[in-house]
Amino acid sequence: MTKNGWRDSLYRVIFLHDTRAGKAFDVALIVAILASVAAVMIDSVQAVRTEYRAVLQTVEWAFTILFSVEYLLRLACVERRARYATSFFGLIDLASILPTWLSLIIPGTQYLLVIRVLRVLRVFRILKLVEYVGEADVLLVAIRESRRKIAIFVATGVTTTVILGAFMYLIDGHTNGFTSIPTSI
Repeated sequence: MTKNGWRDSLYRVIFLHDTRAGKAFDVALIVAILASVAAVMIDSVQAVRTEYRAVLQTVEWAFTILFSVEYLLRLACVERRARYATSFFGLIDLASILPTWLSLIIPGTQYLLVIRVLRVLRVFRILKLVEYVGEADVLLVAIRESRRKIAIFVATGVTTTVILGAFMYLIDGHTNGFTSIPTSI
């Protein structure tokens, strides 16, 4: 195949959804994205992280390598690489792999690993949910028309929470861990 031939074929599989291979790629990518987000969520549980640290690190590196290869393939098959790399989804793709690679080079960046949850935004591309953003206008109009009712509801919720937090502070006090009203809230 010529260079354009393999690039065009790769582009059809990765970016278009009208072929069997394209659909299979999308399904595999959705499964990988959801599994990687589940791994990030599981990794945030201290007891699980302590017991399964090595397994979780291996899983994270496997996903990072997989998504890195996918990102490089996306760059390889588009004509305007810089345009893709600086697009919304290009930046999301990069942000979902960059923290893991940075953790090798810069100490202390492991706290950025939570950014990996951005991988779930990649599902929007695959499911073509972006096309339905225009439908959100109906929802925005409804919210705008109901803003006074929503404001009253939120104010009531906040007021009730503050009052109940103050009661918890007064009733249970320092001995039960309620050392201040904000802690009680």
